[in-house]
Amino acid sequence: MASKNKIQRLSGMHDILPEDQYYYEKIYDTCRQIADFYDFKKMDTPLLEYSDLYIKGAGISSDIVQKQMYTLKTKGGDSLTLRPEFTPGIARAYIEHGMNNLPQPVKLFSYGPVFRYEHPQAGRYRQFHQFNVEVIGDGSPVVDAQLIQFFYNILKELKVKNIVVEVNSIGDSQCRPYYRKLLVNYLKSRDSALCADCRRRAKENPLRVLDCKEEKCQRVISQAPQTIDHLCEECHSHFKSVLELLDEAEIPYRLNPHLVRGLDYYTKTVFEMYSEEEKKEGEDLNPRLCLAAGGRYDGLFKLLGSEATKAAGGAMGVERVNMLIKNRQAQPAKTQSAEVFLAQLGTAAKRKSLKLFDDFRKARIRVAENFGKDSLKAQLRAADKEEVKYTLLLGQKEVLEGTIIIRDMKTGKQDTVKFDKVVDEVKKRLR
Repeated sequence: MASKNKIQRLSGMHDILPEDQYYYEKIYDTCRQIADFYDFKKMDTPLLEYSDLYIKGAGISSDIVQKQMYTLKTKGGDSLTLRPEFTPGIARAYIEHGMNNLPQPVKLFSYGPVFRYEHPQAGRYRQFHQFNVEVIGDGSPVVDAQLIQFFYNILKELKVKNIVVEVNSIGDSQCRPYYRKLLVNYLKSRDSALCADCRRRAKENPLRVLDCKEEKCQRVISQAPQTIDHLCEECHSHFKSVLELLDEAEIPYRLNPHLVRGLDYYTKTVFEMYSEEEKKEGEDLNPRLCLAAGGRYDGLFKLLGSEATKAAGGAMGVERVNMLIKNRQAQPAKTQSAEVFLAQLGTAAKRKSLKLFDDFRKARIRVAENFGKDSLKAQLRAADKEEVKYTLLLGQKEVLEGTIIIRDMKTGKQDTVKFDKVVDEVKKRLR
């Protein structure tokens, strides 16, 4: 527990420092460019929603609702929750804004922070970022395959190595009840071999047992009935088409018959992506952290009280991808450095310098400065450190005469020019 007298960040939260911003921006820019190519449109939803949205969407027995939501009560007694995932909020907005009247499918992407109360560890935070996409209004298996292709292409573009794509079908409301009954009977006979969480899950949401990573449960799961052996004809045909499309698109994948997603709204196709990159010496990196995941959720809109709507989507964990690429890529090139330094001496010169600095901005000439320093010597040291081509010198004398000195930092030569002509003169010298 943090000391009461020490102010520091909360457990599971993290600061993105200036030197890390490059990598986050690179990930977002790559996602945005590929999303534009796939014709996804950006959509932002609030960080806070009514808790019922996630309870109805994710399911009362899901881990998100049971353990991970950050929920608060307003003064008016409303229960609100910080966004633990994007999909329910996007579905709510689709319904609320009558987006079913738009040409279908509606293809949307979102980016931003999400919040889940989890045990903090490498690649697992309580506040983290996701890049999320949804395709609403299309039940074709090609949508499922294209979503997998979409995230696979992003990871490839970011130079993530040894990408593993795992896929499965969990059926729908027609065939899943029978499978659920088989699984419950199987788990009942092995109740003592399950962890405490899975004994609870076996009663409330048995499919979630298949997602457990505990070693003792893995032994039970390996012998459990498989969803793909009990699909109805429609789900079987749909999944077969998805796999054929992935083969045709040359997307390598593994069939994982025990892959499920821990949310009630999923139907048919589900997928997850990992990297099997090797650790570098001394590196704390879990190669089995899920980088991207998703699937079809034809049941969500009905759970939210709307008419049934075909939809599919997925999300990528930005921090996890950042962890993989940060130490495997060359350090970013330094931001374009200034070619001019503006040095000033005296109150009148400081006032003039602010306006001149903005004039250079408008002319798109990058200028460095250190207005907080009154010492000319300290400012010239800063100019040397910046390795600029020219330093502009403005003092009391120059202000009174309406001039400014341009010093060539390589030769030491100085020229005095009219103050109102200095931007044009510098532009000419930089050509």
